[in-house]
Amino acid sequence: MISAHPVFRFAPSPNGYLHLGHAYSALLNFDLARQADGRLLLRIEDIDVTRCRPEYEQAIYDDLAWLGIAWETPVRRQSDHLDVYIAACDRLAAMGVLYPSFESRAEIARLVAAEEAKGSWPRDPDGAPIYPGAGKSLSATEVTALKRSGAPMALRLDMAEAIRRVGALFWQERGTGPDGETGAVAAHPEVWGDVILARKEVPTSYHLSVVIDDALQGVTDVVRGQDLFWSTSVHRLLQELLGLPVPAYRHHGLLRDETGAKLAKSLASTSLRELRAEGATPVDIRRLVGLPSHP
Repeated sequence: MISAHPVFRFAPSPNGYLHLGHAYSALLNFDLARQADGRLLLRIEDIDVTRCRPEYEQAIYDDLAWLGIAWETPVRRQSDHLDVYIAACDRLAAMGVLYPSFESRAEIARLVAAEEAKGSWPRDPDGAPIYPGAGKSLSATEVTALKRSGAPMALRLDMAEAIRRVGALFWQERGTGPDGETGAVAAHPEVWGDVILARKEVPTSYHLSVVIDDALQGVTDVVRGQDLFWSTSVHRLLQELLGLPVPAYRHHGLLRDETGAKLAKSLASTSLRELRAEGATPVDIRRLVGLPSHP
């Protein structure tokens, strides 16, 4: 899908109430879309079935409308399009760049602990340990037996093989990375190890669904927080493997609390609905996040 105008998107997950960090990202996308005579899409990323709730989704609509943000309808909800992500996984499997692994989270933690007891074990940019398991070396007979046993299963990207197929990758950064990276940025997907692209219980992942959705929705400009800066390396790799268009990226700084921690739902950061109940106005929110009163 090719648009005559720039296409931006705000893509929250309905697993909690929006806070000031979300407001900043949503307002920035809204402002940039208006300045560029572009379009703004709202996407609901609700593949986490254990945490996403209808009341949180409705709260997203309420909060954004209160902020004065307008978006196009219909809104894309990822849970309505699992078949699309399954088809993408099938394509990657046919290329020979996917393999199943069967360790539980607890088993992986034990494997990492055993490796760290010997010295150290690499971690990805988010601080999680690189996959230490033996999924890639399992025989077809072992895979079949494990599937029949009902063991937990994840589909992982064979990072080394995927990189071998596509070679060096870059993306165009219009914002800045955590260390000031901007312009043409070299992708380094290898730092993530063999990432999970799907699980038995949820046939997709953030990495897979976001690149599929951005392509299908014709997104030209991805504006999001610096915490996702190095995730772009994985996204560029998947785009290249699947023959998807490459948007421009703009990663913005993160809002932090008085301790220096980034605002997060998991830390119960003050929500927009709480600020609204205390009497805050949309203009107040713009001031708090450092944006002008009028875009």
